[in-house]
Amino acid sequence: MSKVINDQDINRIVWKACDTFRGVIDPSQYKDYILTMLFLKYVSDVNKEKRKEYLKQYKGDEARTDRAMKMERFVVPANSYFDYLYEHRNEANVGERIDIALADLEEANREKLTSEDGSGIFRNISFNSSNLGDAKGKNTRLKNLLIDFSELDLTPSHLSRKDIIGDAYEFLIANFASDAGKKAGEFFTPAEVSTLIAKLTKSEPGARIYDPTCGSGSLLIKAAREVESNNFSLYGQEANGSTWALAVMNMFLHSYDNATVRWGDTIRNPKHKEGDALMKFDTVVANPPFSLDKWGADEAANDQYNRFWRGVPPKSKGDWAFISHMIESAYEGKGKVGVVVPHGVLFRGSSEGKIRQRTIEDNMLEAVIGLPSNLFFGTGIPAAILIFNKGKAEQTDVLFIDASKDCEPGKNQNKLRDADIEKVVKTYNKFHNGDLLQGIAEDKYSYVASFDEIKENEFNLNIPRYVDTFEEEEEVNIPAVQDEIEKLEGELKEVQVEMEEYLKKLDF
Repeated sequence: MSKVINDQDINRIVWKACDTFRGVIDPSQYKDYILTMLFLKYVSDVNKEKRKEYLKQYKGDEARTDRAMKMERFVVPANSYFDYLYEHRNEANVGERIDIALADLEEANREKLTSEDGSGIFRNISFNSSNLGDAKGKNTRLKNLLIDFSELDLTPSHLSRKDIIGDAYEFLIANFASDAGKKAGEFFTPAEVSTLIAKLTKSEPGARIYDPTCGSGSLLIKAAREVESNNFSLYGQEANGSTWALAVMNMFLHSYDNATVRWGDTIRNPKHKEGDALMKFDTVVANPPFSLDKWGADEAANDQYNRFWRGVPPKSKGDWAFISHMIESAYEGKGKVGVVVPHGVLFRGSSEGKIRQRTIEDNMLEAVIGLPSNLFFGTGIPAAILIFNKGKAEQTDVLFIDASKDCEPGKNQNKLRDADIEKVVKTYNKFHNGDLLQGIAEDKYSYVASFDEIKENEFNLNIPRYVDTFEEEEEVNIPAVQDEIEKLEGELKEVQVEMEEYLKKLDF
């Protein structure tokens, strides 16, 4: 009997497999090969176990078993099973065999593993690529990769817990992100930030949840886990083809088989529609690319969905374009939006200032939360979270939180702790429930501003205008400092005299 597989087993094998590619391809590309192989191994092992169960149930009847297998989550062609590839690991065309296996798996599951235009989730990856080295070196690497993954038995009955594969996938994406430098921000939002946004926008059972720039899908998954039932639906869109593929696999590995993740540019070509209008959602969350240049301003003025009626953002900074899309995608009268933004969104003027003013006047902004610096992959700048609520009704106040100092400092990256997240959420919930009055909610941490105050500040949302974070310097005791200086000068003279004596003895 195979041993029970736990998180450490999976992580150990995957990091061992990473050694196959070190020095050959960029670390940011490891994820495409490693995570694809993990997905293939998982799908293969799940189907292999199901086939055994059906053969036992049908007393060895192959025909009935084959019919039953066609109704499973995935249809796996014979040449797409991991075991088939492992058996042919010594063949000269092993890379080509893996590519064919992936293509056939896509074709057999077109509805699940291809985009609207027919492009499959594996289209951007080739195990037969010359990027993996010359023929001999490539074959050796792929053979070792298959050997490494053969050590993992991912059949459900041998896993230590239900969510282990999905959690391992998330863990690995996070670790690949830490090695990917500036490219990491394209596919991953730090887990703690995703958790915070998910808690601030906590969805009710039955909710439609949407992320228009979903990356690898981590934020959507965090939002799903905050729903206190299995009654919800997930929707996402991602512009980068490789990252879209990660998101699709991520959803299946977390058993969110009904999630709908589309590939395409959300601003230029939103894919989630009902008829000719944008689809509406209860919860919209995102960590869009910061200040994206060339986001589509030329087309925005004539936007067929009328998303930019409050104004068109500057063509060199797309932050308010994504915010506008998110707000227009939320249900009227009840939809909530949680979005990560650079601080410039809070105070920049010109067209952005006008859009910001109109949004505040429409009474949708509920909270502005400043985060610590150096939380995000690829940038050390501090960011903020904006919460919009299209169901604020008569409440016109806005909560400001300065959480910029609350984190665990790290050598390369800072991290939000559970206590930091809980403090923000607790403060927000008090405000949301009407338990915080206008004025200082917590000294040097939070403040409830009235609409009139924000208007007096010309709709500038810069957090220090509302939350006083000034720390008085300790009063200096001048006489004591002077005494200390005189004492040190006396000690210095004594040392100089001693040095002169030593130099004389050495005939200097």
